Amino acid sequence: MSSGLVTASYIAASVLFILSLGGLSNQESAKRAVWFGIVGMAIAVIATVLSEQVSGLGWIIPMMVIGAGIGTVVARRVEMTGMPQLVAALHSFVGLAAVFIGINSEISPPADLSVVEKNIHAVEVFLGVFIGAITFTGSIIAYGKLAGSIDGKPLTLPNRHALNLGMLIACLVLGVLFFNHAGMWTLVLMTLIAFVIGAHLVMAIGGADMPVVVSMLNSYSGWAAAATGFLLGNDLLIVTGALVGSSGAILSYIMCKAMNRNFVSVILGGFGGTSGPAMEIDGEQIAIDAGGVAAALEDADSVIIVPGYGMAVAQAQQSISELTRRLRGKGKSVRFAIHPVAGRLPGHMNVLLAEAKVPYDIVLEMDEINDDFPDTDVVMVVGSNDTVNPGAQDDPNSPIAGMPVLEVWKAKQVFVSKRGSGAGYSGAENPLFFKDNTRMFFGDAKASVDALLQQIT
Repeated sequence: MSSGLVTASYIAASVLFILSLGGLSNQESAKRAVWFGIVGMAIAVIATVLSEQVSGLGWIIPMMVIGAGIGTVVARRVEMTGMPQLVAALHSFVGLAAVFIGINSEISPPADLSVVEKNIHAVEVFLGVFIGAITFTGSIIAYGKLAGSIDGKPLTLPNRHALNLGMLIACLVLGVLFFNHAGMWTLVLMTLIAFVIGAHLVMAIGGADMPVVVSMLNSYSGWAAAATGFLLGNDLLIVTGALVGSSGAILSYIMCKAMNRNFVSVILGGFGGTSGPAMEIDGEQIAIDAGGVAAALEDADSVIIVPGYGMAVAQAQQSISELTRRLRGKGKSVRFAIHPVAGRLPGHMNVLLAEAKVPYDIVLEMDEINDDFPDTDVVMVVGSNDTVNPGAQDDPNSPIAGMPVLEVWKAKQVFVSKRGSGAGYSGAENPLFFKDNTRMFFGDAKASVDALLQQIT
């Protein structure tokens, strides 16, 4: 394929990627936007593989087929509850790829470079490897925390910020040595230190801030890809990496704002944990059966459903959708309240509800619906915990202190569908469960909602 045709293909792919990102801002256009991204990536891969600069197709094509096969199998097997872990794992692949490409480029540098070009090349190699290494280990730790194989509590080592600063200074010193041709050992040692930085940064972040970490690692992977694009002289990789890096950073900032967190503080680590003894909770949890919940729903004129990670675990979205259809058929107002960090991934609940064909116009964000709870007859919380925790407002020692939450306790009646009475992902106890207007609807979310459907026809 000629260089002109490759350039034209890259431009077309870049436009499709931009259209894809723009379309993802709206639920109704998101499906079309995903196809823009798929087509854009297909064009990008085909143009790159067939370009004049690429050789060794006998190796590349079989590897692509194997990779595509593995990706297809993994995508089919992973449930929506495992999607955050999968995203974190994929980020680690991008980071590791950037490390390998950078080291390979240093081992076999381009020929006939001028002195200035060699210096630029050294900067590209160093930055690509540094960002890629942090992304790789940080993503692995995030995967472990999201999967539950690593404790979600923050690891707060003594003088952790000084430790991070010391490692960063060491990397800068090694960078200076590397630019002055001290040898390959400087790049390898920097890579090892960057691996430690990435792991330590994410280990120091608590479960309450994990959704921000996932989107921030997305940003890191984008910048790693952009640095690799400069290294390889691939304009499309530069554009794509910049789009992913900037959009991930913006999303992280938006989520930090929604959680009342300081953006810099979260990414530096050591947040999302408790700072003192938790506030004592008075009262007791009162259970209710399906008949009681069904009777309240029958009498209610206005209902708000708050979905959370428990709904995803139970795969209860289809049952919830059917319950919504039946209640709306009886003339009741039914809406959904979505917290910006509900679930373990940005947009997690929106995707599940869209999959269950819940109408887009009744799915509202926190800022749109929070003022309506005092005028609501029934709130049904399905597997949510931290995002409806009044301790965020009342307990300064809570790991989610100061985080804006859905103020469901202001409704006339609140029914909480949960497997048990345990704490949320942040580890914070929830005073909502002990309030006078709250009843606990214990059990698997899908089984509980199915029991309601038997009584609401």
